Amino acid sequence: MNVLPRPGPLGRALRLVRRLRRRVLLHRRVLAALCAGAAVLVGLQAAAPPPPETVTVWTASRDLTGGSVLGPHDLAASRFAPETVPDGAVRRPAAVLGRTLAAPMTRGEPLTRVSTLARGLLRGYPGSTAVPLRITDPAVVDLLRVGDRISLVVTDPDGRGAPSRLVDDVPVIAIPEVHESLGSGTPGRLVVAAIPAGEASEVAATAATSILIPVWSR
Repeated sequence: MNVLPRPGPLGRALRLVRRLRRRVLLHRRVLAALCAGAAVLVGLQAAAPPPPETVTVWTASRDLTGGSVLGPHDLAASRFAPETVPDGAVRRPAAVLGRTLAAPMTRGEPLTRVSTLARGLLRGYPGSTAVPLRITDPAVVDLLRVGDRISLVVTDPDGRGAPSRLVDDVPVIAIPEVHESLGSGTPGRLVVAAIPAGEASEVAATAATSILIPVWSR
């Protein structure tokens, strides 16, 4: 019986090449479609415009009330287009952490340098809390000066009930500037007073739903 010689390395390589060629020819349509799809995808990526430029701005992570002391859980990093960032926007959370919020803020609203009260406002007023109070008549606020001592009379916006004295002889420690671009739409202007700590919560809650009239103590 004749025994055929076993193919050498060259013969085995040729057989492997022929086998691969047959498979390529068999699946040439599928391979061509895949190559065409890849070419289209690369072309689309090359033609796509670059992503728009954004900057990081720190915003309120939830609705916040005026007089809140800002903690890490109150802030969130958000991306804004440069042309939409308000003047004085906070870029570093350390700049506002631990500071008192001058006015209410809604979730997602950017914090600015006028959103919080300056440090040291309560220096010289131990046992007091800085409370932002919205005076209904902005013309009255124009007459106030930091350091004035005032009492506050409250009236019901609906005219029910008699006016009453809310707090007596407290110092005005800040009068935030008005920035038209950051206006909240709420009438009146803010005045920050140093309220005795034991009365601060009640004063803030009553002021939020009442008309405030300041009366100069001296």
